Amino acid sequence: MSLRALSPLEIRVLGVLSEKQRTVPDSYPLTLNSLVAGCNQKTSRNPILDVSEAEAQATLDSLKSLSLVTESSGGRAYRYAHNIDGVLRIPSQSIVLLTVLMLRGPQTAGELRIASDRMHNFADISSVEAFLDELAERPAGGLVVKLPRLPGARESRWAHLLGGAPAEDTPSPYPIAGSEDVSLGEVAALKANVARLEAELDGMKALVGRICSELGISDAS
Repeated sequence: MSLRALSPLEIRVLGVLSEKQRTVPDSYPLTLNSLVAGCNQKTSRNPILDVSEAEAQATLDSLKSLSLVTESSGGRAYRYAHNIDGVLRIPSQSIVLLTVLMLRGPQTAGELRIASDRMHNFADISSVEAFLDELAERPAGGLVVKLPRLPGARESRWAHLLGGAPAEDTPSPYPIAGSEDVSLGEVAALKANVARLEAELDGMKALVGRICSELGISDAS
């Protein structure tokens, strides 16, 4: 099946459904609330998003039109499941790798093996690379691509193609001391932590502003 390019939010929703199927099977299929929480996680996500229920529902409806998501009624709420295997016809190990790429962005085969551990235990990096090669050379159209190696990097990263061709990397013009010893996974984790701290700082500023307003004093910040 030929699939149109998915939006970033469609990719995030699909990735969360696939991840939760394997990591919290007792809660799967997911309710809308659980899906939104998974989309907005601050860990194991790149980029970090702030998705509303309305945005998530609209995205689910869009994915349902592509047969990538199914809806069922369970208890008092509708529940949602992915249908990646039914649409793309790829093995479960490949779905796991695609899921990690959808949720965390480009990674090396070694990083993918570590990040996939909760969903599937790949025997070694060669096993990961074999499934990646199959996804890249898929007769119906490649689903992943091996990116050019970045300056100073030891390994090439892989990216998914569900949203179209990935944007070209723009290395920082300011070299990091000892960067040759820092993995791309560590850099991604640092970026996530910075984003989280910035969000917390914005929240504290807003709180201080409200307190100052209630007390009738000026906000020095």
